Amino acid sequence: MDELHDSQAQATPVWAIFSDLMAALVGIFVLITVWVIGIQLELSQSLQQEKARRQVEEQRRIALEDALRDPLSSGRITFHNGRIGISGSVLFALNSDVLQPQGEKLLSSLVEPLRNYLSEHDELLMVSGFTDDLAIQKGNSRYQDNWGLSAQRALTVTRTLIAQGMPADRIFAAAFGDNQPVVPNQSEASRAQNRRVEITTVPRQSNQAENNE
Repeated sequence: MDELHDSQAQATPVWAIFSDLMAALVGIFVLITVWVIGIQLELSQSLQQEKARRQVEEQRRIALEDALRDPLSSGRITFHNGRIGISGSVLFALNSDVLQPQGEKLLSSLVEPLRNYLSEHDELLMVSGFTDDLAIQKGNSRYQDNWGLSAQRALTVTRTLIAQGMPADRIFAAAFGDNQPVVPNQSEASRAQNRRVEITTVPRQSNQAENNE
């Protein structure tokens, strides 16, 4: 009888340990489940935010495309991924930053739709100048390289738009030289495509800072 009692006394701690182990495993499982649910909720919120961002960008693109319907329909400009493209040959002669009459007329046609767009959207216009990969011709003492030429062309377009009625505080210039070609510089035709000016809408810095806070 005493031996049976001693055997039961020795077995009790084993079951107690097993019970504690199971409780610990259940606790770990609950923690993992809560963690997984939290990750899923976070991913779901991120997806919703990304979806909302893309919807806003699409609405902006549609609004800008609608504002530029007339010049787009005439084929005088291109519009791709929110970028208004103007051929450099329309605006400038080769290696020149002097605006041609047809280029000035084209820019004049863009002022009203762009100004109307800006009146409804708290954004800025970035005017970017691009060149092909050919070096500046000898005898052109105004520019050392394509950076200088692309910068001056962007400034010329920016100042012309301002003179034609674009608010000066809503537009700025940028230069990219022969970087970011739209097609490889393999022929005169492809280089002509890369000699261009683009106008892009960008958010104000103050709005970006507020969104990051």
